[in-house]
Amino acid sequence: MSGNRQYFVAIIGGAISGSVAAEILADHGIRVAVIEQNKRPYGKIEDGLPRWHVEQRRQEYARIDARLRKPGVYFVPHTKLGRDVDFQDLCSNWGFSAVILANGAWRDRNLGVPGAEKFVGKGLVYQNPFIYWYNHKNEKTYDGPRYETPDETLVVGGGLASIDVVKVLQLENYEREMKARGIETNMHELEKGIPAACKAHGIKPEDLGVKGCLLIYRRREQDMPLAQPPDDATPEQIAKTEMVRQKMLRLARDRYLFRFQDRRLTVGLVEKNGRLAGLKVAETKIEGRKAEPIPSSEQELLAPLVISSIGSVPEFIPGIAMKGEYCTFTDDDLPRYTGCNHVFGVGNVVTGQGNIRASLVHSQKVTNHLIENYMGVGNGDGDLTGLYASAEAHVAGQTQAIEKRVEALPALSEGDVTALEQRVRNLQERVGYTSDYDSWIAKVTPPDLE
Repeated sequence: MSGNRQYFVAIIGGAISGSVAAEILADHGIRVAVIEQNKRPYGKIEDGLPRWHVEQRRQEYARIDARLRKPGVYFVPHTKLGRDVDFQDLCSNWGFSAVILANGAWRDRNLGVPGAEKFVGKGLVYQNPFIYWYNHKNEKTYDGPRYETPDETLVVGGGLASIDVVKVLQLENYEREMKARGIETNMHELEKGIPAACKAHGIKPEDLGVKGCLLIYRRREQDMPLAQPPDDATPEQIAKTEMVRQKMLRLARDRYLFRFQDRRLTVGLVEKNGRLAGLKVAETKIEGRKAEPIPSSEQELLAPLVISSIGSVPEFIPGIAMKGEYCTFTDDDLPRYTGCNHVFGVGNVVTGQGNIRASLVHSQKVTNHLIENYMGVGNGDGDLTGLYASAEAHVAGQTQAIEKRVEALPALSEGDVTALEQRVRNLQERVGYTSDYDSWIAKVTPPDLE
């Protein structure tokens, strides 16, 4: 930052996108207040990436911690935009040089069938709360919803998040059945492969009686968004990507023994005794990007539980203009919120995608990481660094563009900065953050966190 010009930026969200943005701005001498809705800042790394990724989660926690403890970064935990802080007030009256939305995509996309929402908790579960429960259910202090994982659960999806969901179901079911027969196993052993774990204990998977959950997808298996071709891909590159997708699905099914049907579109609900008892689905005809139901192909798929995993979108925040399911931003290089010229966005809140690999440059290296590590179906060593690095690089590019825009704005006076620091301290003290970042993290980390 040139001269002694002073700026102060508020960042909403402290996970990958927010912490990268905070680091870049702080390194340029710009003060940053990171306002995080949770007590810990790790976002989807903690609450969306399943807990079998133990070492990868720890590594990414450490990277986020290093950014947020930098000089010039003020961490404000357990403070939610729209609940504890009014969006319009923050943008118009607090006096920040800029506000950056980095709060990700935490809201599940609606199942898309009229009347479905009345069955939430009554036979219908959405992916985000389901994975959150799975990651935290063994903590003594966990007081959120608890979910069953019955055999033959029906999962609607097709992306990486839906593969996580079916893995959770299969691991839970096989662990339960093995323990019922006096065979001690655990998530980590089964996650390496259910057939291999069964063989190690002298039993065949089919002898356990698990029928397996069913994953349905509206398009063809080679269309599943498990890997993406490069921009401006040639027909050969597209064909290769489709083969990679099919390989990923085949390896996942071999390893976790779930069932799969493609070209199935949800068109209705099956209700029994006030609960959702399954879905009415139709076969689809695929033409380009369209998946149209084939007349007279409807059938009922009965299930003890339906889990919808068809994508995540940004949450509704009072005062923020939305266009359908998404916040309204301009171009990707400088994602500026259309309602205010000093409010910007980075990461998944811009793209409207809720998984950790959204907005990546989809290189072959990244695809290999997905096959070998994230999916858990290859021979990799579990290193997800390539995925995170790609996401971070994308956010860094956005933040650098924002930083140039911020430094073109009028500088703040010493009095303005002092007033903002006091308001930030008031927010911190409200939630009991009275010391330093590391002390706070130690204080709010459950001792039995996995």
